[in-house]
Order: sequence, then C-alpha cells, then structure tokens
Amino acid sequence: MTHRSAKFLPPEGKYVLVTGASSGLGRTCALQLARVGFQVFAGVRRMRDGDELAALSPSGRIRPVRVDVTDEESVAAAVKEITEETGGPGLWGLVNNAGIAVSAPLECVTPQRMRQQLDTNVVGQLAVTQGFLPQLRRSGGRIVNVTSGLGSIALPFLGAYAAAQFAKEAMSDVLRRELKRSGVDVSVVQPGAIMTPIWGKLTGAARRDFDDLPPATTEPYRIAFGRFLDANDQQAPTGTSPEDFARTVYRALTAAEPRTRYQVGRDARSFHLLKRVLPDKALDRRYRVHPD
Repeated sequence: MTHRSAKFLPPEGKYVLVTGASSGLGRTCALQLARVGFQVFAGVRRMRDGDELAALSPSGRIRPVRVDVTDEESVAAAVKEITEETGGPGLWGLVNNAGIAVSAPLECVTPQRMRQQLDTNVVGQLAVTQGFLPQLRRSGGRIVNVTSGLGSIALPFLGAYAAAQFAKEAMSDVLRRELKRSGVDVSVVQPGAIMTPIWGKLTGAARRDFDDLPPATTEPYRIAFGRFLDANDQQAPTGTSPEDFARTVYRALTAAEPRTRYQVGRDARSFHLLKRVLPDKALDRRYRVHPD
C-alpha cells in the first residue's frame, strides 16, 4: 500500500471517514489507511472501541468519532464534529462500511428484522452520505460504498442481507451518475467471504431468531437452514484477508481514475462473473435449496 505513481493521488493531508470501524474490515481498513498517510476518522458506536483503535496507531492519524448510522442525531453530530476538525480542506473520502447481516429463510424474516437490516445497510448509509456531501463536493473527493459478493447473486437464507446489498449497489450507481458533474467519484468495493466478527454474530442471532418463530413457519426449513448455519460456523479460509480489502479501498480512494467496482477475493469475482454469463434458471439450479 505504499506505491506511488502518476496514476495514484497522494494520501497525505487528506481526511477520510470509515464507518463501522469498531471491528472486522472497518477496523483493519482504518489502521491501514492511517499507516499510509491518511488522516482517518474512525466511526464507532462505542467510544471505548475507538480509543482502543486509536491506541494501535502510533502515528496519531486515527481519531475516533461516535456515529451510529441508524441515529439521525448521531450522524448530524458526527458531521458537525468532522466539519469543524477538517476546516477548509474538508473530508476527502467517505468509506460506507458499517453494516449488519440478517440470516433466515425470507418467510422467517420478521418485518422488524428486515427494517433493521435495511436501516443499517442502506438508509443509514444514505444519511451519512447526504451529511458529508457538501464537504466531499468542496474537496472533489471520493465515496466508497462497501457491499459484498451478495450484491451480485442472492443466496438462499441470506435474502435480507442480499436485498440490502442489491439496494446499496443501486444507490451507488445512482450517486455515481448524479454526482459526476460535481467532481465526486463513487466506487463500490465487493468483498467476498472474509472471516470477520460479522459472520460469528450472524450465526448466533440467526439461531435465536429462528427458534423464536412459530414451528409451523420454521419447520419446512429447519434441517436445511441448520446445515447452512453449521457450514457458516465451519467456513474454510478463502485466502482473502481484511488486508486485501483495505488495499482495495486504498486504491479506490487514491486512483486518479477510480473504477466503478472492485471485487475482493476469488468468490466475489466468481459471483460477479456468474451473474454476467449465466441465465437466471441456471443460477437457480446452482444455488437451490436441496430437499432434506
């Protein structure tokens, strides 16, 4: 992440906000971006997580900021704080990384859980983007929206999460087209399966939610969904790391001509390719839920 050429812009003196920086991909990304010279605002819901993260950056380039993307007052306070801190230069980069993953057969996803999924991964991301757009316009900066391979293909038992990722993909396309004349570039980063705390949280919450529903609703899925969660718990390493993700975000933030989409990992690239070359019926056969 230290290469320099005419094709990349220098990170020194540029301010970047990474949401969802408490753990996982966001945490690694914040550390890596600070290491190469960005001034990083690490968006966290609990300040103690931010303080721990800042302590890991001896450069002093990480400043934690409390921001809960689902809370409009929290977002507004973060915008005010960062606007005052950045002054004239304004924010250069916004990395919309915060998110949760709801897992269940769609018949078993309650309206409350669906709203929570969309509020965190879509509505909250738009609220943050809207809040910082005046600064990003002033700096001619970048928006990097983090989705996943499930923004290309929707898999069984991850329908709520995929719906949010598809929506974020669409939102990114529209923002890119609407903001191009104002000098703000928008890119999507699609990481594949990288073992981070979000997937451990997914399994535990999914089992609890599933068991709380009426047996008449859950029974048709019990065996197949149980196998899916067991497989998630035992997921083999993919060879893709959080550092790979952070390097890709770096490229999206500094490329003189950023790409519209970046896939991270073989599985994300595979999903992207399969979506382009296979018809829907072929994808249905490939990813169908097998009978018990």
